[in-house]
Order: sequence, then C-alpha cells, then structure tokens
Amino acid sequence: MPVIKPISDLRNNFAAISAECHEKGEPVFLTKNGQGDLVVMSIEEYEKIQGRLELYAKLEEAEAESRNDADSLSHAEMMVRMRESLNAR
Repeated sequence: MPVIKPISDLRNNFAAISAECHEKGEPVFLTKNGQGDLVVMSIEEYEKIQGRLELYAKLEEAEAESRNDADSLSHAEMMVRMRESLNAR
C-alpha cells in the first residue's frame, strides 16, 4: 500500500520520511492541498529504477534491430547449420 503524506511532513518530519524510504524501499507520495505533488524515494531505489529503464531501452533497441536484420537466423535454422557443419568434419 502506498505511503501518502502531506507535503508539510517533508519539512516537519524529514528524518522520519527518509528513514521510511530507506527501510521500506518504497517511495513516499506527498500531497499539497489534497492533490498529489511529489514523490520522495531513496537514491538506491531511484538508481534501480533508472537501471531498469536503461535495460528496457537497450532490449527494445536490440529487438528492433533483430526485426530489421534480414541476415538473422532463427534458432532452428542456426541449429541445422551447426549440425551440418559438425557432420561435414
């Protein structure tokens, strides 16, 4: 369940919010006038999220490259060629 607090808690209870972010590994959502305003999280969690985003971007790029590569082989085609090569020896 998300942790939601008023933005005034950031000023008044910064240490507690920081501890909560580090202990739970979850972000804290801060509201202003009853509306969502900010998200606070530990640097460790932020770096994990950024790492995942970079990985997803690289995977997407590799998949697009693979789809557009006319010279690529399917797994089955590659196995047939490898068997032929080994049997030819």
